[in-house]
Amino acid sequence: MTRQPSNFLLQTAALVTVLCFSVFPVSAQKKVKPPTSDATAEKQAIEKIVREYLLENPEVLREAMQALQAKEEKAKSELIAKNLKTLKSEIYSDQDSPIVGNSKGDVSVVVFFDYNCGYCRKTLPNLEHLTANDKSLRIIYKEFPIMNPQSEVVARAALAANRQGKYLEFHKALLETEAVGEEAVRMISEKLNLNAEQFQKDMHDAKIAEALSRNARLATSLEIAGTPAYIIGDQIIPGAIDTDSLSQIITAARANLPKTESVKVAAKVK
Repeated sequence: MTRQPSNFLLQTAALVTVLCFSVFPVSAQKKVKPPTSDATAEKQAIEKIVREYLLENPEVLREAMQALQAKEEKAKSELIAKNLKTLKSEIYSDQDSPIVGNSKGDVSVVVFFDYNCGYCRKTLPNLEHLTANDKSLRIIYKEFPIMNPQSEVVARAALAANRQGKYLEFHKALLETEAVGEEAVRMISEKLNLNAEQFQKDMHDAKIAEALSRNARLATSLEIAGTPAYIIGDQIIPGAIDTDSLSQIITAARANLPKTESVKVAAKVK
């Protein structure tokens, strides 16, 4: 992960401070007193010692930075794991998140995506293959329009189509369309014989806007910043992934389920 320069400088400054105290004589760590000529001289001497030490042993700073980054990554991973549990309802039970496949499947694949994301287009055949061959699989789509303003328009349209029971058809048509925008929305809605008046009304419904906002907040809580991204079991997988890898992760997630949750039921496509 790329880090902002400002964070790097702050972290470096903090480390230098720690190193300073590690080589400061005891007298320098006592309660701060009004500066005197002796104190100024002592401060300059200490700064010189620290500077020389870092110049002679630069690997110490690098090692300290690596340790700090590892600590931060661990803390972030622990927070994400916690949020995966506390936000379970938002992840799996949001009524505005369309479901494809087995609505009562034992394993869920949650997909964050954007219709203007090229890599997201490549996920369609993979997910179709998985649902066709795994009758206990549930796909939950999280509309996450982050690419450009048209992405939000199209995401609203897809959720509006869902209200007329045509989400999957609309979804597939969008992912198979080269230029995704308002014109594509109009053409696809006409082709699917959607109720035009209701469709337009739903597209501008505040509840659909709030559904997109919930998805965005959820993504932030789970450190999801790009598309596509998957949640499978206790894992978050960023980026495009091939069918075989997805299948292996699903198999592992299923193996970790309590036996009572491994229920096989007939597939239902919304």
